Amino acid sequence: MIAATKLPTVTDVPLHFKAVSVTLQPDEKSGVLGANGILYQMSGSTEVALDGKAKMLNAGEGLFIAGGKTAALTAGSGGPSTFLHFFLAPAVDLGRPAETAPAAVRELYRTANPIPDLKPGGYDLNLTRVTFPARMPSNPPHHRSGAALYFIISGTGANTVDGKTEARGPGSLIYEPYGLVHQWGNPGDEPLIFLAFNINPEGVAAVLPGAPAKNQ
Repeated sequence: MIAATKLPTVTDVPLHFKAVSVTLQPDEKSGVLGANGILYQMSGSTEVALDGKAKMLNAGEGLFIAGGKTAALTAGSGGPSTFLHFFLAPAVDLGRPAETAPAAVRELYRTANPIPDLKPGGYDLNLTRVTFPARMPSNPPHHRSGAALYFIISGTGANTVDGKTEARGPGSLIYEPYGLVHQWGNPGDEPLIFLAFNINPEGVAAVLPGAPAKNQ
């Protein structure tokens, strides 16, 4: 688990997933203000000052930033800083840049429609890094209890949906809404490493076997 939080409700307004890549040059400063989201440091380092506390993010580390909170960002001096920022955002925030200049921001993905089937009650929001070993057969069919957005860091995965298998390589983003029955495997000779930006009902496993029950 890279970072996580609990949300008391997710049904006040329709919500979308969005992901951006942000680069700061050495010692550059920026700010961030947006919807609930999680940073993931890809390379270099970034100091994040939030609520009177500062945390240095090195490659492979992450941090949750609550919606409406302003954080100050400072790139490390050793080289450019590049990080991903995953958002759980209402439609009104999708077109608003969260990071301020001089940060170089590139949008990677946004869901075209709101995340479906979110229910009343608390939800877990988290970012995990998952590794599948080389030559791992596809796992059994399963679905998400909420939804997830994957980002492939390295390796090439085999993603099967509706009997069709597609190769997903580095930089690929894959959206898994509730009810999408799918499988993942790693037919390659190197580990498959990916991030999962996930939302699931509190107290319910993020991944459930097979297809959803008819009465859900």
